[in-house]
Order: sequence, then structure tokens, then C-alpha cells
Amino acid sequence: MQDFLARVLRDLGCQTGTVHRTGADGQLELVAQVGVPDFLLPKVARIPFGKGIAGCAAERKGPVQLCNLQTDTSGLARPEAKATGVNGSLAVPVLSPDGRVLGVIGIGKAVPHDFSAEETARLEAEARRLAGPWAS
Repeated sequence: MQDFLARVLRDLGCQTGTVHRTGADGQLELVAQVGVPDFLLPKVARIPFGKGIAGCAAERKGPVQLCNLQTDTSGLARPEAKATGVNGSLAVPVLSPDGRVLGVIGIGKAVPHDFSAEETARLEAEARRLAGPWAS
């Protein structure tokens, strides 16, 4: 999973990322990360649906993005997320064929960035790649 995430980040020009999988208790569990500071790992290890960017993507079953996490006032980003130094961020759910949320892929850039429809589609395609093995 670590190699998968590193490739996704490289392909999309991002510096940080996470992959969470939906656990038996219905929370997102961290399975891979790149660039998350050690002191934040306990905060991102388990995320409830609806909390933070990844949790919102899971709850909405669709992409969630912030152009600049550092200045965001929407309330989507958790306060500790600013400590990552990430600015532009995008999270997409990993969905099963029947619409269950299997997990979430999140990526981030060190600079403010509006992810284009093409970039979002590319990350959604990566999520579909994960969905096959995760759904079985």
C-alpha cells in the first residue's frame, strides 16, 4: 500500500498523502501515509465518518477538496490538520460496486491548489483500482 500511495503522489505532484480503510467498527483506519508528521499519526490513525476531510469524503461518498487548508474556514479540516503544512488537499472515497465506503485516499500539496476535474478523476480512478481487491 505504501508503494501504491507513493506512486499516486508522484503521478499527481503531491507531497503528502494517506490511505484509510473502513474498519469493522465503521471508522477509517490508516493503512498507509507519506509526509504526515509523527506527532499527528495518532490523530489520523482512526477517523470517524464526517470528521475532517477524509471523513467528509467518506460520509458524502464523493470528493472533498480544499484549495488552502491553512486558511480554510469551512470547518471541513480539523484544527490539527494545519500542523501538516499541507495547503491544497483532496480526498476521494474508495467505493464498492454496491456503493459501500471501503476507504478513502487523501493527497496534499505544499502550496495552495485547486485540483482540476482531471486530477480529481485521476484520483478517483486510483480509488477504483483499490476497490476491487478491498471489496472481496
